[in-house]
Amino acid sequence: MRFNIADPILVATLALWPGSGLPASGVELPSTTRPAGDQGIHFEIKVDTVLKDFDGQSHWFDPRAGVVPACASGGPLQVIFMQRAFMSASDYFSGYSVMMSRDMGATWSGPREIPGLGWRDEAGGVIHGINSFTSHWHAPTNRLLAFGHTVRYVDGKLMREPRPRETGYTVLDPATGAWQPWKAIDMPDREKFFSAGAGAAQWLSEPDGSLLVPIYFKARSEKLHACYSATVLRCAFDGTTVRYLSHGDELKLEVPRGFCEPSLTKFNDRYFLTIRNDEKGYVSVSPDAVRWSKPFPWAFDDDKDLGSYNTQQHWATHSDGLFLVYTRRGANNDRVFRHRAPLFIAQVDPDRLCVIRASERVVIPERGAPMGNFGVAAISERETWVTASEEMLAWLRAKPGSADGSVFLARIIWSRPNKALPACSSAGIPASRAP
Repeated sequence: MRFNIADPILVATLALWPGSGLPASGVELPSTTRPAGDQGIHFEIKVDTVLKDFDGQSHWFDPRAGVVPACASGGPLQVIFMQRAFMSASDYFSGYSVMMSRDMGATWSGPREIPGLGWRDEAGGVIHGINSFTSHWHAPTNRLLAFGHTVRYVDGKLMREPRPRETGYTVLDPATGAWQPWKAIDMPDREKFFSAGAGAAQWLSEPDGSLLVPIYFKARSEKLHACYSATVLRCAFDGTTVRYLSHGDELKLEVPRGFCEPSLTKFNDRYFLTIRNDEKGYVSVSPDAVRWSKPFPWAFDDDKDLGSYNTQQHWATHSDGLFLVYTRRGANNDRVFRHRAPLFIAQVDPDRLCVIRASERVVIPERGAPMGNFGVAAISERETWVTASEEMLAWLRAKPGSADGSVFLARIIWSRPNKALPACSSAGIPASRAP
């Protein structure tokens, strides 16, 4: 039986659970959904192949889209961030390249390497890079801002623990086309946030211009396989520098690796986190992105486990409905590493915090290769894009199949306009040039 998070009695109960983040008095959260089973909003799915470029030694990895809206200075512009994954070692990635389009992805330029988003040399032969960018339009400054995390390599593989990690970011000024070299948020406690980042994290820009950035972190003193905690940072951004202001509840799970790669969205005045864990995906809800309910595992509306584990889930948010994009077991996909393909989309009941099974559809079919590192971005009122690449693990080179390292763009084409998109400004004028 799934919980109804809109029920004030249950909210008060959640408040009593350790680590729930809710005060003892409870927080009454408004009901947001139509009756269970009413999908409300319809959509079509169209899958394009953006790029085929597998050289047998590396492949494109973790493509994620962003958009500069048409009303902004330098818009319209669609961007896909990508990097090469080298097959010689696990989690070994190049600097970033970008592909760009000005016609909603009908044609693309690139991928073009961006020097300011590449590797940097540190003492002791350490190479410092960045990984897992997710971008979002920031209307008050007329900037496209992307967050991820830093990573360090030695001798062509990940640096041994303890390995410092920071929440990295970069900025595009669409008026000039200039990318700001990546840098890291200055955190208040470097020992506590020794390994911290917003890798693969969907984040939000608030109406007042502040940023809500979910991260996962662990302290320097914690061991290699210690459990990560998740939290949401509130930050300020002046068009150049991101500044930490505060952070909310620290969510922790005593299961190997804990909570990783959280993604944030807002729907009908409530905030939702979906969080990766080795064993199951988890979900939590908040009235203010500070106080969070106790996370619990994703399930279908018939109480059966969703089957998503040890990989990402992301939000596809429409003003008329909340959707989750995910991978899972039980889809005749045992041949795929960690069942990381196909990609599915289904509507979420945000009161019961469950996935409506009858609404599930395949976004990108599987061809033998995992696609668990993917992005979801609202591009226009009519289209939300899911971007993924076929991850050509070493054993796939010798195994026959149809996977070839393609980069896919799946268009979710909504039947009704999506009003949950950031505007340039209240007057339709790029905010950086408003008086």
